[in-house]
Amino acid sequence: MDRKQLANAIRALSMDGVQQANSGHPGAPMGMADIAEVLWRNHLNHNPTNPDWANRDRFVLSNGHGSMLIYSLLHLSGYDLSIDDLKNFRQLHSKTPGHPEYGYAPGIETTTGPLGQGITNAVGMALAEKALAAQFNRPNHNIVDHFTYVFMGDGCLMEGISHEACSLAGTLGLGKLIAFWDDNGISIDGEVEGWFSDDTPKRFESYGWHVIANVDGHDANAIDNAIKLAKSDSRPTLICTKTIIGFGSPNKSGSHDCHGAPLGAEEIAATRKQLGWEYGPFEIPSDIYSHWDAKESGTAKELNWNAQFAAYEASHPELAAEFTRRINGELPSGWEQKTTQIIANLQSNPANIASRKASQNALEAFGALLPEFMGGSADLAPSNLTMWSGSKSLTAEDFAGNYIHYGVREFGMTAIMNGIALHGGFVPYGATFLMFMEYARNALRMAALMKAQNIQVYTHDSIGLGEDGPTHQPVEQVASLRMTPNMSTWRPCDQVESAVAWKLAIERKDGPTALIFSRQNLAQQPRNSEQLVNVAKGGYVLLDCADKPDLIFIATGSEVELAIEAATLLAKEGQKVRVVSMPSTDTFDRQSDAYRESVLPASVTARVAIEAGISDYWYKYVGLQGRVIGMTTFGESAPADELFKLFGFTVDNAVSTARALLN
Repeated sequence: MDRKQLANAIRALSMDGVQQANSGHPGAPMGMADIAEVLWRNHLNHNPTNPDWANRDRFVLSNGHGSMLIYSLLHLSGYDLSIDDLKNFRQLHSKTPGHPEYGYAPGIETTTGPLGQGITNAVGMALAEKALAAQFNRPNHNIVDHFTYVFMGDGCLMEGISHEACSLAGTLGLGKLIAFWDDNGISIDGEVEGWFSDDTPKRFESYGWHVIANVDGHDANAIDNAIKLAKSDSRPTLICTKTIIGFGSPNKSGSHDCHGAPLGAEEIAATRKQLGWEYGPFEIPSDIYSHWDAKESGTAKELNWNAQFAAYEASHPELAAEFTRRINGELPSGWEQKTTQIIANLQSNPANIASRKASQNALEAFGALLPEFMGGSADLAPSNLTMWSGSKSLTAEDFAGNYIHYGVREFGMTAIMNGIALHGGFVPYGATFLMFMEYARNALRMAALMKAQNIQVYTHDSIGLGEDGPTHQPVEQVASLRMTPNMSTWRPCDQVESAVAWKLAIERKDGPTALIFSRQNLAQQPRNSEQLVNVAKGGYVLLDCADKPDLIFIATGSEVELAIEAATLLAKEGQKVRVVSMPSTDTFDRQSDAYRESVLPASVTARVAIEAGISDYWYKYVGLQGRVIGMTTFGESAPADELFKLFGFTVDNAVSTARALLN
């Protein structure tokens, strides 16, 4: 079978899918078809009948706008993606959306929409592979042994996140990471030489990568030799493939005209003639299907690995059981009982400490139960307190640890964590100051979109940061996290709420969690057994009056203590006041109507929310008749105590605000 015809099957399906949708990007799939044919048919270890096989190679299409490329590959290889699914490209409820979306079609390893995040997710996957191999492989038993392959374009390289991720990949020596640069010189605006003149090979050499330059992206032998060379090197590899965008289109190839728009019926007919493709739209002859079909070979590869794993299990039964547990995402035996006891002990042993310190204590307690923890921080570990006694740093020479020093790379860290989570075998957490989540916002959004489990630790949570000033004082960030769909956000008021937040973040398998911690010490609050259970509901009555309340304070974090003091003063005046601690609004919102009504009765309209963050978010809980003591401006540079007074976070202001409502 002519290899060009096998690659032309990708080109035909890609241009047909885009044309039928009247939307999409045919150029990149047509340009990279020859590379894809060599990689997928000669090198990629995968099993279409079991897309979740633990030791499969990972393939990431970082230039995700070329999604018809991966959809064509999955269909031709035998995945559960029919020709009708391809015909339904970019349509409502299809398996084939405009960009590859994790969870929509089998074989899609990650969602790649925003450019640069695919290569960064791939760094996380390669990192996870190397770490799992170091933790579980034993002499003569390499049960973790697979590659991560990435296709990426000029846009991925122009995005700054690719620098963050690829620099770290080189430092850590991720030799099982192989990236293909689709060097076609074209973006939507035209020829990129006017705005992208980097010496990309030298850039990657400076990172410590193995660079294979000047590979003809339409020469199967040259591509095959480059992949073999890459697989034999201990460094991550960049294969620089020179391609023609829209290859085969007689009038639009090599031009931005085929980048982001259908070719048109007339040009598609001309392309079919140019390629010698004599078949109609979405028509693939049986002999081409037979050469592409990877079901039999993939099943054989997995069965061979299963035999290897059985031998491993016989020699190392405890390791094998632990590997299986972690790959399946199961919590260790006795988790619920042990963690519940840890939290009860904290309540019984009060400590007035910063919640960032409480977070570290939770890591100390839970980390001993969770060998799957993969921690890290963007250069701020001494401030974030993300290292615990069991933390061991990863280095290029020793990958058996559980802690990553990400450097000053907040965006890269977060997207790498997404890749680690998607790979499996680890529960990743990473940290920075809350203010700097702004750098990582898009990767956070992608985690929520993909329902990927990772845990974001954000410290220095408010104007309480103090002297560093408004550049470092988060105001609108907590509200932004709360408003992100499928993001669970916790801002605890003491060590008990901090531990509960960590426990629920670890247990949550269907999305990311942001944990917001303070720099300053917080007083521990007394709780009875019912209140202790209700912490996990996200909002609960922390202090109550004997009768139905006339006014309710709602507070989070460091402001809970303020609310308690204000309520105590008002109670001495004969006022009936309730204090609700609401560390997680999204968790509270998921509770039953009856529970939420029991905490915030609709008949009590006098409500005051107190939080040292943006005010507007809280009106959904206090209503138009309530009041919010919050921020409407940025902060200032001054000691924290002075700032809290300046912006009204005082007991006196809380009491006077409540009195005004009650009167």
